Amino acid sequence: MSRRLAPLAARARRVRALYATLETQRAGRPWTRAELAQGFVGDVGDLMKLAMAKEGIRPAAQLDARLRHEFGDCLWCLLVLADAYEVDLEDAFHRTMDYLEAQLEKRTAKPTRRTKTARTSRARRR
Repeated sequence: MSRRLAPLAARARRVRALYATLETQRAGRPWTRAELAQGFVGDVGDLMKLAMAKEGIRPAAQLDARLRHEFGDCLWCLLVLADAYEVDLEDAFHRTMDYLEAQLEKRTAKPTRRTKTARTSRARRR
């Protein structure tokens, strides 16, 4: 993990440990990984509502502050989930971006002029 992401991940783990203590006090156990993922889905839903408000589709007070908060929640949850599933988030990001860039470069490359094939010639005659 990079020097930039590692401190964020460490802080996310510390906050997660505090939540785990609170969850144990309330329910007798900390949340499972699946429950953490479900919480992330809720955070993404909240982010979506705020994005809609930012686009003028929904009303919202203190929008910019709430949007910042929700982005922070989502990032925290991603860091916690990656830690829980033992995924190197930085490595996963770079591998995914490498794959996406390669796919997009293939799709956006200038098409080369193709010669007629027997198949395209037959299709035009029909």
